[in-house]
Amino acid sequence: MSRTHTSRRAFTSVVDGHVLPKVIQVGPNVYGAAFHLMKLLPAQFILTSAIETGELTEDTTVVETTSGTFGLGLAMVCRLKGIPLVLVGDPAIEPPLRRRLEALGARVSIVWGPELRSRGVQQARLDRVARIQARLGSYYTPGQYDNPLNPVSYGAVAELLLESMGTFDALVCPVGSGGSSSGIGSFLRALNPELKLIGVDTPGSVLFGAPAGPRRLRGLGNGLVPPVLEHPLFDEIHWLDAGTAFTATRRLHAEHALYMGPTSGAAHHVAQWYARRHPELRVMTLFPDEGHRYTNTVHNDLWLRRNGFLTAPPDGPGTLDHPSQVTGSWSRFPWHRRTRDEVVALSEGVTV
Repeated sequence: MSRTHTSRRAFTSVVDGHVLPKVIQVGPNVYGAAFHLMKLLPAQFILTSAIETGELTEDTTVVETTSGTFGLGLAMVCRLKGIPLVLVGDPAIEPPLRRRLEALGARVSIVWGPELRSRGVQQARLDRVARIQARLGSYYTPGQYDNPLNPVSYGAVAELLLESMGTFDALVCPVGSGGSSSGIGSFLRALNPELKLIGVDTPGSVLFGAPAGPRRLRGLGNGLVPPVLEHPLFDEIHWLDAGTAFTATRRLHAEHALYMGPTSGAAHHVAQWYARRHPELRVMTLFPDEGHRYTNTVHNDLWLRRNGFLTAPPDGPGTLDHPSQVTGSWSRFPWHRRTRDEVVALSEGVTV
């Protein structure tokens, strides 16, 4: 048998092998940074930094609030390093993900009923984290929402994109905690002040001043505004509903064989629209995770049909005068690199 790729080193762990994305062309002037699991990067960076500073040892329990991929990233790193982990989530966590977390040794604590109704999902989870911390003798909380190491960890992605592409003109990012968009955006903007940063959110999320409400598109948006999110970096914001994102996710797979999750589909949909409007520009976007968690939902026609998601997405967004007007399947607002307070203050005199 012939031996190939002898110059490549073996990865020391699955974390080492999956922490950075692959850059793939998905249109004449559109490129996607496709991650196996994007939140693995900040999980590894934050925990490794805490070990190096002595904040985290094998006798310390990691405690974090998450119902998504950051928890999976923490579970993978903690399992390989032999560190106990408690994750606080809510009923929206998918059963396959919960089983995988528990198989990796994490204890999953779910916030239910009265706590959710009285405090809201995010605050109820944070309250539960505080109670668990109080019971533990030694704990460490990565704090993805307010830990500056979250955005800093994405400097490695910014370097990879520059090595792969040289320069490009626009970056389209799905926004949840704000770590990836703020981290990559700030690194690249320092080198190219003209870079356009486009954020992708979803109705019901309060990140960019839209009204709070239920979110059927998990992994995108947030019920609170994380301190790590740097609003003045953004040039424009798009809000896509679940149906539009799901359809775009299926199209990404059908046209490019990229089997990704719905936040990737949402970002791809906006990136393609932006690239068509600006054919002279090179557009980069982020695909945060693969689609295996969604095999029975987003990637299942029967599930889409039963839940009313088999609809044609609009050709383009409606442009808003203010984020308080967010409605429908796809909206857009020119953010113009302002703070959230500056934009929210513009609501006076705007008809909602």
